[in-house]
Amino acid sequence: MTTRRDRLREATVREISETARRILVDQGPEAVTLRAIAREMGMTAPALYRYYDSHSELLRHVVGDIYTELTAELQAAIAQVPHDDMSGKFLSVARQFRRWSLGHPREYALLFGAPIRGLDPDEQTDFAEECARQFGWTFMALFLELWQKKPFPVPPDEEIDPALLPQLRRYREERLGVALPLGVIQQFLKCWVRLQGSVSLEAFGHLSFALEDAAPMFEIMLQEIAPPLGLTYSPPAKE
Repeated sequence: MTTRRDRLREATVREISETARRILVDQGPEAVTLRAIAREMGMTAPALYRYYDSHSELLRHVVGDIYTELTAELQAAIAQVPHDDMSGKFLSVARQFRRWSLGHPREYALLFGAPIRGLDPDEQTDFAEECARQFGWTFMALFLELWQKKPFPVPPDEEIDPALLPQLRRYREERLGVALPLGVIQQFLKCWVRLQGSVSLEAFGHLSFALEDAAPMFEIMLQEIAPPLGLTYSPPAKE
């Protein structure tokens, strides 16, 4: 049973995280300092160390919270599709990923952009990394479900680039822990490179030199990655 003191501490931690995210969105990642957060909350910067051991730990909690929010939105999109409609699930989760990313450009940059100064890679990373794994597993779980229900063509190990083989094997064994052919892992990464690369180019404004609306180009990408997976592309419903 939580005590009143525990509830107050949880509320303060939540307020710190929300304040940090608000500063991030309004002013960018460089503005997310302990001093700025404390000023917004009417606290002193040293007082924040009662809740977080370092600035890096605070940023990692913000990163983790954003990953958790994004994962929840992707899972909700999947839940709206009939259980046996694998094509619909893939298209829905891809479109929701793009929709969230374009609607939250600052948060997207924090998760998928250049490393943020002050985010110490040598500090304890369990919380942020676990939230990131849950996000990534949303996509891998769909591949696993599809492979179990309707295996799609993949190259045998001897046809995979020898430079990729040990990397794919290490990723499968150390990060995924699933019994999948390396060809499936390669196909998963190929699709992820195209999906996340397409979203990043648009979210960071790198398509604006040619396109005012990149949605049709995104749909072309979905059309192209669907057939190798045995999926059927269908255009999005008109809003």
